[in-house]
Amino acid sequence: MVAADRIYLREAPAKLLPAPVASTGVVGWVRANLFSSPGNIALTIICAALIVWIVPPLLRFFFFDAVWSGADREACLPSAQNPEPGACWAFIRAWSSYFTYGFYPLGERWRVDLFFFLLAFGIAWLAWLGAPRRDIGAIYFFIVLPILSYVLLSGVPIIGLPDVPTSLWGGILVTIVVATVGIVASLPLGILLALGRRSEMPAVRLFSVTFIEFVRGVPLITVLFMASVMLPLFVPDRLAPDKLVRALIGVALFASAYMAEVVRGGLLSIPRGQYEAAQALALPYWRMMALVILPQALRVTLPNIVNTFIGLFKDTTLVFIVGIFDFLRTIEAARGDPHWATPITSVTGYAFAAVFYFVCCYGMSRYSRNVEARLARAHRR
Repeated sequence: MVAADRIYLREAPAKLLPAPVASTGVVGWVRANLFSSPGNIALTIICAALIVWIVPPLLRFFFFDAVWSGADREACLPSAQNPEPGACWAFIRAWSSYFTYGFYPLGERWRVDLFFFLLAFGIAWLAWLGAPRRDIGAIYFFIVLPILSYVLLSGVPIIGLPDVPTSLWGGILVTIVVATVGIVASLPLGILLALGRRSEMPAVRLFSVTFIEFVRGVPLITVLFMASVMLPLFVPDRLAPDKLVRALIGVALFASAYMAEVVRGGLLSIPRGQYEAAQALALPYWRMMALVILPQALRVTLPNIVNTFIGLFKDTTLVFIVGIFDFLRTIEAARGDPHWATPITSVTGYAFAAVFYFVCCYGMSRYSRNVEARLARAHRR
């Protein structure tokens, strides 16, 4: 037998060769995302130059050269030890209590802390998709928590909680209360308005369309002024709601009008076959909406819903126009204190406010993206 007639068989499989280093790991990601084309290379170089130009001065101002402790403005003024002081975080530390509670009585601030804890507990219970008995969590968040919050913050002398008028509330407390009430109330009201706009009953449809278009056609400032200034003119003084309550109603109604259009867009995206399938099962209108249509519509419009929530959270700063001391208003008031008047006090205060709003809004955005990804995986299955 000649060598050409021999057949060689490999008894063991060949070893797997590792992927090229240039296409995997950090190097592969960099090549694929930053240097994949001449345009990407140019943009990467420009962005890197901007980062090198902007980031080091910001780090020096907010961290390395910042003043972290001090009793008054002297700590944040130029000195021999620190000729170019950075951010005056000592100002934030000195006023942190005011930024959080406003003028809420010092001996009763444990009630605000308990409110923050109960609110965080309720949000965590609903936000954790794998939490047990989320139905009870919804009852707690939408029914029990509002009652407990009102009792804690306003006070009931009968049970030993002194009355604290809302004129003493301020800071982060007011911002969280306004944002929470607006977010919680706007979604159900928006759903009802969206359904009303698509209703076959002329009176319901006319009311929904008129309300939505009127509220969306005026700025939030106008709604707040109407709720704060105009409403007391039409009701007796003894029946006029509190200034903060008026602002809460105005914010909730304003947000619900925008939410109604978001939900309506989701309803329009549902195929007609879904309605027909639900009707073929003899489901009543409200059960069809609750079990078949709305879950799909809300899933489709989840990014827009969260975007509306984020916009509402930032719009809470407008309540200071009607004399309510929200978080940003407390910073405005504190930076005018002559004991802390320096060229960098205002910058530090606004930077602190920006960080607070960014953390809250970015947290909502990231949670929304995680929910979207989970729903997308479930839909593919």
